[in-house]
Amino acid sequence: MNLEDTSACLEALGNPTRLAVFRLLVEAGIDGVPVGTVQKTIGVPASTLSHHLARLMRVGLVSQERQSRTLICRADYDVMN
Repeated sequence: MNLEDTSACLEALGNPTRLAVFRLLVEAGIDGVPVGTVQKTIGVPASTLSHHLARLMRVGLVSQERQSRTLICRADYDVMN
């Protein structure tokens, strides 16, 4: 990862809500966490969470996978490391 990409990741994590989301996903491990669980745990409105997740996905720290009607969020450990 180059310096510019690293800077973008650190900037994204500079927000307390995004940092809390990322921390939750890292602690959850490779199984990830459903978006609804993230919302309940962090305690933010769905629209706010969507904005923060989009930012984390844009820099590659988080990925999402649809499993039936559930959207699972996962931390990308390769990018994190």
